[in-house]
Amino acid sequence: MLKEQLEWWRTATIYQIYPKSFCDSGSKGTGDIQGITAKLDYLKTLGVDAIWLTPVYSSPMIDNGYDISDYYNINPDFGTMADFDQLLAEAQLRGIKIVMDIVVNHTSTEHAWFQSALGDKNSPYRDYYIWKDPVDGAEPTNWQSKFGGNAWALDEATGQYYLHLFAKEQADLNWENPKVREEVKDVISFWAEKGVDGFRLDVINLISKQQDFPNDDSGDGRRFYTDGPRVHEYLQEISEAVFHKYGSVTVGEMSSTTLEHCQQYSSMDGKELSMVFNFHHLKVDYPNGEKWTKAPFDFHQLKSIFNHWQLGLNGKGWGALFWCNHDQPRVVSRLGDDKHYRVESAKMLGASVHMMQGTPYIFQGEEIGMTNPGYTSIEQYRDVESTNMYDIMVHQQGVEHDEMMAILAQKSRDNARTPMQWDDSEFAGFSKATPWLQVADNYRQINAKTAVEDENSVFHFYRQLIQLRKEVAVITDGDYTDLMPEHDRIFCYKRESGNQILLCVNNYYGEDVECQLPLELDVNNGVCLLSNYSESMTADQENNVTLQPYETRIILIDK
Repeated sequence: MLKEQLEWWRTATIYQIYPKSFCDSGSKGTGDIQGITAKLDYLKTLGVDAIWLTPVYSSPMIDNGYDISDYYNINPDFGTMADFDQLLAEAQLRGIKIVMDIVVNHTSTEHAWFQSALGDKNSPYRDYYIWKDPVDGAEPTNWQSKFGGNAWALDEATGQYYLHLFAKEQADLNWENPKVREEVKDVISFWAEKGVDGFRLDVINLISKQQDFPNDDSGDGRRFYTDGPRVHEYLQEISEAVFHKYGSVTVGEMSSTTLEHCQQYSSMDGKELSMVFNFHHLKVDYPNGEKWTKAPFDFHQLKSIFNHWQLGLNGKGWGALFWCNHDQPRVVSRLGDDKHYRVESAKMLGASVHMMQGTPYIFQGEEIGMTNPGYTSIEQYRDVESTNMYDIMVHQQGVEHDEMMAILAQKSRDNARTPMQWDDSEFAGFSKATPWLQVADNYRQINAKTAVEDENSVFHFYRQLIQLRKEVAVITDGDYTDLMPEHDRIFCYKRESGNQILLCVNNYYGEDVECQLPLELDVNNGVCLLSNYSESMTADQENNVTLQPYETRIILIDK
């Protein structure tokens, strides 16, 4: 197979589906695989190349499927293996590839391996997990779970603790055990044999832990397991054995990672992964690294982080471009203006990441400008992280209820997980029954049916962004330069390759802004490929331009 065919993902756009909230084919109140199949024509119209499915395996759903109890079976909540096979076949007919989410840092404590290991030091599966004796009658280390509290849980029958970097029902696998690595290869091979085109690897940079398991006197323990000592060795082993064999595209979710590690994870030699997710740009509204506080975003920091990663990966690795996913609030509510300039800011935010180098990911509903739901009651939330943090901050730390509700309205993962808004009928056309999570109240105005019928909608703007990536080579291979790193309102960068310059200029705020473009850029003779305003933008003799609220312009200039 030609390298260009193997690397289809370099000009592709991938659509993330959170199955529980995408489309219910019946009256369960939860989405399912048949519901996804029913919406493939919608995705074909949008123009995406592949679907990334968050986990649909058997699971107790403590963490919405990221706690897998059987890697080889479909969760009955989502359907059957026959339903999955039909989805694969129907997607293939439409030229849409399928990327599966795989979670191999941990399993559910309901998994047969863990159930065998629990209470039995002699179980053949005991060493599939990480067990430690207590220290001074308490947890082995002071490492903290990502979901709050200590990261060790006691197995009372044996007196040992097991490690869980996430919920206590998500026990970390022991990758030091070669048998675990063989199991992982078998799991991935099973799905690749079925015809799955690729894999998104959940928190894959946490699989190698520092083996002396020290206490962390200056943090929560993450420095002892993030980008750990053998992580590159493990990924090269899996890649050589499985990914290369099947030609799988792979994207690694990298938690609290560094550029230097990501250059290696996604190296052009293809020894590890195709591309990487990093989340640094989505912490710009975490003052001093603190997620659980209500705060505006730091615009200069955002541009600086994009610059760091665009320059750092260029020619060395490959990144995923994204604003939204099942763990992040809706970007139009987070960085845009979802009240007065929802359409304009949704388009601008889309353009400002899609014109960078990398592979764009669209999270369901992003393409129609869905917003955070604005929940006002803690009873409306379902996310384990959100309810845990409410309990810790309100009941243990004394934060006021109203303050915590405002924080959750900005930061909760449930902001992204509300049901997809398909039309203006009851429950937004998501289900015939009351959904598992309340639909946002604005579904009558913001829904896919309305968006598809409106040629000026966010949906059609995203269609054009997807198409541009396939038609304009500089978007894939051009160098990146931030032209206004110090500007307080404008994010303006150029992509340059051969005799082409692509200019992407974005106003991140809700008022008119003037700026001066570099004099060597002849924007008046360039071709405006896409904008979210109908009026043309003209520069004066000094190359000064005025941008309207949340305006974006994508201009192609021949040298």
